[in-house]
Amino acid sequence: MITSLATFDPGKGTARAWLFGIARHVYAAHCESASQQQRKLVRLAGRRDLSPDHVEELLDRIDAERSGRRLVLELTTLPEMDRAAIEMVDLAGLRPNEAASVLGVSPGALRMRLMRARARLRKAAATPRQTMKGNDHD
Repeated sequence: MITSLATFDPGKGTARAWLFGIARHVYAAHCESASQQQRKLVRLAGRRDLSPDHVEELLDRIDAERSGRRLVLELTTLPEMDRAAIEMVDLAGLRPNEAASVLGVSPGALRMRLMRARARLRKAAATPRQTMKGNDHD
């Protein structure tokens, strides 16, 4: 980040928005690294028996994971700019004007992208999907 300080242009937006742009890239690299570590841990993990007390909690967690996975999958199908708008405003907490500055679009265009992307995600969340195997009838 310090090496990219020379690229900051106050005419293009706030320092906060610029930092969020940098943080977005750093966070993406972190997520990829964490994902690789998680895959390695899964390969190394052994099996354990579940007590009856944990079965209900596990089922609830599975349902929550399934819903979350479906939402993340749908998020990945959004066009890049729509996905970036959702990430910056809804996940990172930037104001729409700041996110628009980071993404190089007008605030009105960003709001339109947010509206469409949110509607698509709501629709996907309300529509049940079958699993890849086609035999899951939730």
